[in-house]
Amino acid sequence: MKPLLVEMTFDFICPWCLIGKRNLERVLEKLAASRPDVEVTVRWHGVQLLPDLPADGVPFKDFYLARLGSEAAVQARQEQVREAAYHADVDLDLARIRTMPNTANAHRLLALATGQGSARQVDALLEMLFAAYFQRGEDLGDGEVLLRLARQCGFDPRRLESALFTDGRAFVGTGAAQVSQAVPSFVIDGRLSLAGAQPPWLMLAQFERALQLRPIAEALAS
Repeated sequence: MKPLLVEMTFDFICPWCLIGKRNLERVLEKLAASRPDVEVTVRWHGVQLLPDLPADGVPFKDFYLARLGSEAAVQARQEQVREAAYHADVDLDLARIRTMPNTANAHRLLALATGQGSARQVDALLEMLFAAYFQRGEDLGDGEVLLRLARQCGFDPRRLESALFTDGRAFVGTGAAQVSQAVPSFVIDGRLSLAGAQPPWLMLAQFERALQLRPIAEALAS
């Protein structure tokens, strides 16, 4: 049986993407227990939610005040995120975030690293990037930060420097990122899709449905 392909579209500045990733991991654990015969391949597709941000980013608090209109609205939105993160067992410290970064270099770095490291290394780098932003409030628009995180995951930073630009040029994604600008979103086995940080039970149902559809798709293709 060929591996079940799962493609996730994400941006580093979206807390729902980290929540969605954690929910996906729970689903993969359940699937491995119930269907040990099914191998799963996960591909990450980055997309910039805010490609027009300046290269140095903008103040985090000012960005959300302008976007949501009031301090009360910002607090309400952040409380909603914290509640969802708690149920997904995701650590967030939004109070430490000072900058809403331009994520183009972070996406380019991860894309270049994907061709140089193992799937485990790439996932570790993705986790490090999320943690740097949402737990420690580090600036993902800072090239030195990005290269340090890559080094900690076993990558040679000298081989990743070509991904970094100082002019804020937009990141051009590939694959599923070209199809959907919604984050997080998931495409399962090239047939079924999910948008948003859906609960694990719903995601698992779609995974099982994708497996059920395989014989039908194979019969139609023959």
